Amino acid sequence: MSKKGRILVAMSGGIDSTVTAMMLHEEGYEVVGITMKTWDYAGSGTSKKETGCCSLDSINDARQVSVEMGFHHFIIDIREDFGDYVINNFVEEYMAGRTPNPCVLCNTHIKWKSLLKRADAMDCEFIATGHYAKLNQLNGRHYISKSKDLHKDQSYVLWGMSQECLSRSKFPLGGFTKPEVRQMAKDFGYEALSKKAESYEICFVPDNNYRDFLKTRVDGIEEKLKGGLFVNTKGEIIGEHKGYPFYTIGQRKGLGMAFGQPMYVTEIKADTNTVVLGEVADLMKNGMQVYKLNSMKYDTIPHREFVTQVRYNSAGTLSQVSGGTSSDAVRVDFMANVRGVAPGQSAVFFEGDDVIGGGIIKSSL
Repeated sequence: MSKKGRILVAMSGGIDSTVTAMMLHEEGYEVVGITMKTWDYAGSGTSKKETGCCSLDSINDARQVSVEMGFHHFIIDIREDFGDYVINNFVEEYMAGRTPNPCVLCNTHIKWKSLLKRADAMDCEFIATGHYAKLNQLNGRHYISKSKDLHKDQSYVLWGMSQECLSRSKFPLGGFTKPEVRQMAKDFGYEALSKKAESYEICFVPDNNYRDFLKTRVDGIEEKLKGGLFVNTKGEIIGEHKGYPFYTIGQRKGLGMAFGQPMYVTEIKADTNTVVLGEVADLMKNGMQVYKLNSMKYDTIPHREFVTQVRYNSAGTLSQVSGGTSSDAVRVDFMANVRGVAPGQSAVFFEGDDVIGGGIIKSSL
């Protein structure tokens, strides 16, 4: 065994995770590469060619680099766990009129759990991934901070990680920019890898059309929900829609009707199959309730001012966090109104670059 010890590296076949494995290998770690099969495109009903982390090409790319660099590589099948938890939650959230964030659930409840299990079985002290984030410690607690490359920073999607996971994780790319990572791939002799395109799709929605995906998962969804009503913010009927799960907060395009002025989805009422439309001003909210909390930097999320981010890659807004309706919920009051607060999405609290913690948006105020 190497002096630095054994480390399990999650390898998707993409440039970030591959360069991560190469870096750690060069630093003297005994790298064990692992690729997780989370989804089977062949059974998804899509005609699109497989792309992304679950494709055969990506798995082969990860294996090839492992062989050429001289370290072990394994493939694990977690499709059953992934489907039961992530995909079922995805469908249930849309059917409840909310907008889920499956990548957060996958990271915090499926991928790291699977990685830790295999790390223990393979005698690996640590696990590493290609996420753009930094790890820090304070008073014995582990927490995530923003990466050097703010355009690629992924701290927002990692807010739900437990202390156990954080204590055994490494994010080697946190101190680098994407161009620097591409240059490292070239320096390692992988010119093609350095130019590899990135996928921003949800892995189990390969055509990026969640509406078609829902149709394959919920029998008769269109027939059951047809004839739903569009109403304005006064409650007046202004048209019919195709079913409330096919709409998201802030949506403007694809409403299927012309209203003479820009109209946006401002609220979704699943119990009555009603979609509320309003003007852009109606999307502005001055607060929200956040639940299913995870505190990261401190034992609990303090009730004071933080910058709150409600969408990936948003700048965030200064907010006052205060006591909620239970120990698992907080109230967040924005210092400046925020557009498009969507129940089901993640709210993440920042103190400077540090992630204090986060939760799921329960409702807007």
